[in-house]
Amino acid sequence: MPIRHLDVTTWYLEQREPADLRPARREPEVPVDIVRAEVPSPELSRFLYTAVGGDWYWVDRLAWSYDQWRNWLGRPGVETWIAHVRGTPAGYVELDPQADGEVEIVCFGLLPAFHGRGVGGHLLATGAARAWDLAERWPARKPTSRVWLHTCSNDGPAALGNYQARGFRVYDTKVETEAVGHTPPGPWPGARPPGRLTRP
Repeated sequence: MPIRHLDVTTWYLEQREPADLRPARREPEVPVDIVRAEVPSPELSRFLYTAVGGDWYWVDRLAWSYDQWRNWLGRPGVETWIAHVRGTPAGYVELDPQADGEVEIVCFGLLPAFHGRGVGGHLLATGAARAWDLAERWPARKPTSRVWLHTCSNDGPAALGNYQARGFRVYDTKVETEAVGHTPPGPWPGARPPGRLTRP
């Protein structure tokens, strides 16, 4: 496949205090349960990563070994919160605690079947709230002083608006040219059904 060069815009967003967080504007169309996966599981986290990010160039972790996944997930304070609809995983939030009380929302998104049903705003609001109260579950950590994340123009088209609607503010923007030699891989080779959205 020929190499294409894409201009990719990356937005960095933050909340500086819990009061910045705004709840979702509407309730999900379906009942949603959001629970923490308290036992680190490389198998589960890799499934979520590929199922959510497969259509959006989430490829950085595809080559990770089992030990890399286990070491990442096993660090104190790393949390995975999963939205379930009638028992089925619908999306997730992954929190990464950093120095000086900062918490990054490293991964966030929905499986394709749950887009447009009000789940994303609810899940993001819950995930951000859990970032703010993370030290309550990890007493060795400092209280959260800042919650931040980044998204880019290769992510889902609703991502940036959802973050801003939940009270995240853009504090930096970068545009870089990236060499891309493939289309988004989907959750596994051959999984993309006909008509599934692909990025140009």
